[in-house]
Amino acid sequence: MGQPKSLLPFAGRDGQTFLKQLVEAAQSAGFPAVYAVGRPDDDPLRGEVVRCGGVFIENPHADQGQLSSLQAGLRYLDGRFGSELEGIMVIPVDAPLIGDRAIAALLSVARSSSAPILRATHAGGHGHPVVFKRPVFDELLGADPHVGARAVVRADPGRVENVEVGDTGVTVDIDTPDDYRRHFGVSPPDSR
Repeated sequence: MGQPKSLLPFAGRDGQTFLKQLVEAAQSAGFPAVYAVGRPDDDPLRGEVVRCGGVFIENPHADQGQLSSLQAGLRYLDGRFGSELEGIMVIPVDAPLIGDRAIAALLSVARSSSAPILRATHAGGHGHPVVFKRPVFDELLGADPHVGARAVVRADPGRVENVEVGDTGVTVDIDTPDDYRRHFGVSPPDSR
């Protein structure tokens, strides 16, 4: 995108960024605290996380890929909550169309399911959020950051529960200016 996706405006909502949209959706779905992971020197992201009422977690290994951020977040949360931490829900910032009902639906199923991995789906397509429970924490922490969490998800398809959440936003990633235009009807702001 040529700029941080987390700070992109959620078109049509004044002052709303991708990050703010997702934090508010998670809070509306019942999460009392939302954590966002970023580079230690990413002061604009840190500021936006605080403005949104979230907690910023530093990832000193961000260059290793998306899984390194999940690992940094998991280490932080496990250190803070220990055995009380039963699971984590991962929502990438490039999926800002995920709504609070989808998050709540996945959370509700996760609370009663014995599956260690639960993945939001819509109309047969899978995406995010994804819930990882304690039985796979060590596997996530030991996974190759360059390969990503997909290796853990795909290691044993029998332990993954797909949850239909009735929200097409769970299958939408906004990775390019064309994606932004397609979903918002306008071009992203120029980062120059």
